[in-house]
Amino acid sequence: MLEKNQFFNAEIEDITSEGSGVCRIDGFTVFVPETAVGDVIRGKIVKVLKSYAYGIVDKIINFSADRVENDCIYYKKCGGCIFRHISYEAECRIKNNIVKNAFRRLGGLNPVFENFIGAEQIYGYRNKAQYPVAAVDGKAVCGFFAPRSHRIVSLTNCTLQPKVFKDILETVLKYINEKKISAYCEESHTGIIRHIYLRKGTYSGEIMVCIVVRKDISRQLVCLCNIISERYPDVKSIIMNINPVKTNVILGKKCVTLWGNNTISDFMSGNKIKISPLSFYQVNTVQAEHLYAKALEYAAPETYEIVADLYCGTGTIGLSMAGKAKKIIGIEIVPQAVENAIENARLNNISNAEYYCGDAGKVFEKLQKSSCTPDIIVIDPPRKGCSPETINAIAKAAPKKIVMISCNPATAARDAKILSNYGYITLKVTGTDLFPRTRHVECVVLLSKVQK
Repeated sequence: MLEKNQFFNAEIEDITSEGSGVCRIDGFTVFVPETAVGDVIRGKIVKVLKSYAYGIVDKIINFSADRVENDCIYYKKCGGCIFRHISYEAECRIKNNIVKNAFRRLGGLNPVFENFIGAEQIYGYRNKAQYPVAAVDGKAVCGFFAPRSHRIVSLTNCTLQPKVFKDILETVLKYINEKKISAYCEESHTGIIRHIYLRKGTYSGEIMVCIVVRKDISRQLVCLCNIISERYPDVKSIIMNINPVKTNVILGKKCVTLWGNNTISDFMSGNKIKISPLSFYQVNTVQAEHLYAKALEYAAPETYEIVADLYCGTGTIGLSMAGKAKKIIGIEIVPQAVENAIENARLNNISNAEYYCGDAGKVFEKLQKSSCTPDIIVIDPPRKGCSPETINAIAKAAPKKIVMISCNPATAARDAKILSNYGYITLKVTGTDLFPRTRHVECVVLLSKVQK
């Protein structure tokens, strides 16, 4: 049995989905962060549980061939980029294995795993960033939460974000400090500025600045709007989002446009897309286009087939398929996103797409009464996966094909396994990296109804 503070020598054999190296000491599994497969380390045990332990690196005896020089000064403090210390090729291998292991081990499934789609650009790729704001030594700062805490690591120059985000953040911080507008405190639910939230169109270049506040301070932000609009010509929208609730949910329900437009525009899969503060929109536009192209390949709709797009957001997935299908039916719970989807269809002269706001099961019931049932269902659920109600609605609709896009291979595998009980076979899976240098990985899954 291992003991806390015990030193050990071992070789790292594998990497977990959380980015920790895996080694074994007398058959006992030890997880060690900031290591790479092939590292031979001298480690120290910091925590021992019944069947595994956690360690830290005391010294690297032999370096893995996967190792590269870390290029971010915030890497160990921030915790967002867990793969900064290894090559991108090694990262893609790890993520591909995460996808495969989820379906084989967790789901008990054996689909065909197609070639992993790595990213063309691993820095500056994010079109969205949400920075929590806090008071440190009497000044407002922003950054990201340190791992497993709500302590903010103060930074404005994250290399995963467009460079202009740094300049805008520093402009906003300087203003709120000069005007003595207080930063929000989670513990006491006091203070005003909660988050600074930025979006940028990858192709259009249009930028949205959204200030998330505990209460309406629109009058205090008038001069800030003038400064931003004069200094940054690509900013097309400045919005105040009001979130008065004591919660860790970032955005509130009310948005007030302080300057410019209510939305910004971008292009996705050849379609012009309007994006509002509350709309879901993939954070890596170029990789999302590869993801949606694979989803279209899997769906392969015919001109006589109806495609239902669940969790449709602003409609980007369904609209990318509209030219191939008879009809696109988009279903989304967020009213503002549905409004965006309708507007996006209109902008692109797509007349065979219709959108419904509400629960998928209830919408399907209405459609079935009018004899409008989907041949193909495309679903892009949140990280927690599909709710039992959504699974039941899909099963009841009984489409010939289901194409699932997921940002969590584990819940995708779980849902695919559940759908197998309703007669669906998981045929193909493709892992896709939308979040280089971080732990996250997406996948596209093709399920087909077994013909009786």
